[in-house]
Amino acid sequence: MTAARTLWCRIVLLAALLCGAWPAMAQVPGQRHVQMRIVAESDTPAAGTNVGLALVSVPDAGWHGYWQNPGAVGTQPRLDWTLPAGASVGDLRYPVPERLTVAGIMNYVYERPWTILTELRLPAGLAKGSVVPVRLAIDYLVCTREICVPEKAVLSTDLTIGDGAIKPERRAAFDGWRRALPKPLGSPALFQAGEPLRLRVPFPATQAIGDPYFFPLTENAIDYDAAQTIRRDGDAIVIETKGTGKPALIEGVLATGPGQGFAIRATPGVVAAPAEPAPVRAALLAFAGALLGGLLLNIMPCVFPILSLKALSLARSGESAVHARAEGVAYTAGAVVTCMALGGILLAIRAAGVAAGWAFQLTDPRVVLLLLVLTGGIALNLAGLFELPTPQVGTRNGRGGAFATGALAAFVATPCTGPFMGAALGSALVLPPVAAMAVFAGLGFGLALPFLLLGFVPALRRRLPKPGAWMDVFRKALSVPMFLTALALAWILGRQAGVDGMALGLSALLLAGLGLWWTGRRQLRGRDRAWWPGIAALLLAIGTATLVERAPPAGAAATGIAGAEPFSEARLAALRAEGKPVFAYFTADWCLTCKVNERAAIETRAVGDAFQKGGVKVLVGDWTDGDPVLGRFIEAHNRAGVPLYLYYAPGKGEAQVLPQVLTAATLTDLVS
Repeated sequence: MTAARTLWCRIVLLAALLCGAWPAMAQVPGQRHVQMRIVAESDTPAAGTNVGLALVSVPDAGWHGYWQNPGAVGTQPRLDWTLPAGASVGDLRYPVPERLTVAGIMNYVYERPWTILTELRLPAGLAKGSVVPVRLAIDYLVCTREICVPEKAVLSTDLTIGDGAIKPERRAAFDGWRRALPKPLGSPALFQAGEPLRLRVPFPATQAIGDPYFFPLTENAIDYDAAQTIRRDGDAIVIETKGTGKPALIEGVLATGPGQGFAIRATPGVVAAPAEPAPVRAALLAFAGALLGGLLLNIMPCVFPILSLKALSLARSGESAVHARAEGVAYTAGAVVTCMALGGILLAIRAAGVAAGWAFQLTDPRVVLLLLVLTGGIALNLAGLFELPTPQVGTRNGRGGAFATGALAAFVATPCTGPFMGAALGSALVLPPVAAMAVFAGLGFGLALPFLLLGFVPALRRRLPKPGAWMDVFRKALSVPMFLTALALAWILGRQAGVDGMALGLSALLLAGLGLWWTGRRQLRGRDRAWWPGIAALLLAIGTATLVERAPPAGAAATGIAGAEPFSEARLAALRAEGKPVFAYFTADWCLTCKVNERAAIETRAVGDAFQKGGVKVLVGDWTDGDPVLGRFIEAHNRAGVPLYLYYAPGKGEAQVLPQVLTAATLTDLVS
């Protein structure tokens, strides 16, 4: 499509839309469908400095505004500033836009609130206390999917020359708006004009990319309505689409997810067609990694007692091979269904635009409290405080109980991640939904595999020890790791909800334990309705979860490495610009693997001394509360959750992703 034809199409379509808008405009004269305001980062900027300005826009439901390149139809806003003598504004910086296709016509729009940023340059010599008026007249187009309305707004703010102080809430707002801007890529991109036009963008193969799309800033470079094919090619991605000319330069934004993107500047060059992707191979590798990761979860302290008890129940029961196989299948079904349910919820949350990873539910203190009651109750039962019949869940042959036990094992295992599992789940988040669900199923299957093998392989069952008095001792010993798990959950609850939250959790556990003990006593005495104290206590304990509230953040947690700082992308960029080596690690209070690595490797004296000698700066990202900013950064490194360990060597462009199980030698070797 030629430039003249593109322009003519825009004129015709805009005219048609505007004609359809006149009735709506006549019905409600003067109404604005986008509410705008101008905000200064500092109300008291110093003379001779720059102060950030934000143009905040909030559209009515069903309406949208346009990006600086509106696409095939639309127009960018026209701004007319009125400023004091000597003052000026810089370039406008737009957040990453959205795509909107109407009748096959592509538009680049904002259907959600958006903020345009710029900087006001103040002249030197302004007297302290003097008022600086800033006025902006803006003409813009706002549309629905059926009509368009041209609107005008006059915005203003008055600044007082002062010391440049910034209010904390204003700083937080500007930080959020800046995070929505496309990040500079930092590496040169290439494009090759022709049919098709190919654009090659450096992008590490180790970093995940969601639903990518290239928004061109350079007009008349590509056909806006044409489809874009985006493929991986080693440490780059190649975009193929229909070109419309031979531009000398192509600029634009590569969107990598909702509200995320990179600013691209591409020069002409040779761009070869990428090899065909192999999604089936990627899905199979992710499935295998999830299966191995799930298998390793069985040695975790919160899962091992459950597996051991189920194995010993086979030895004790002396049931037939048919019964053993039935229990194995039911246990496996419980684990697989639970992992797939958690995975489906995770994919739905991410589809809604929220950055979340595996074990997302543990960022909610209410879920942590319920897990505390659950694991504490299991620990008290193993310790012999009370005896309850095995749950049958509506069946008489134990399959319901096996299903519930498999589901329980999968649910309490979610705080853990380890070798194979992290990369597999990270890959699942960028695979098609069907393949992703298969990966989550593989995790549940790996978790259930040992018990499934016991059910189907008689030789393994024969190797189980014979029933005897030792089983009671072993059962009580298994209560120890469950008590430790409950203790860890109580600590996590205290970190998330403060001392009051921890007290509520322990009170709920005490109440549940008392009710279950009472139920067990009534059961032994043959009382009618022996179960009611336990049911009442459990309902009250669960109801306690509604009273838990997240405590306000208390700052970054202390670490065992001197000089460690809270992680932020801005601080990372600053340290790298200074040529400093940086070790960045991402952890959470509910992540067992993280805590083991911190105690056994990261916080050791040998690592501290080596890092100090090598001048390594340490940044700590605490993901306990599910911070979406950290979540997006973690996801960008092909991880679905924590732990994540990165080392940035001076002078190297990309981070070295370290193993999920660390040793002190792994870290000291980085600077040796």
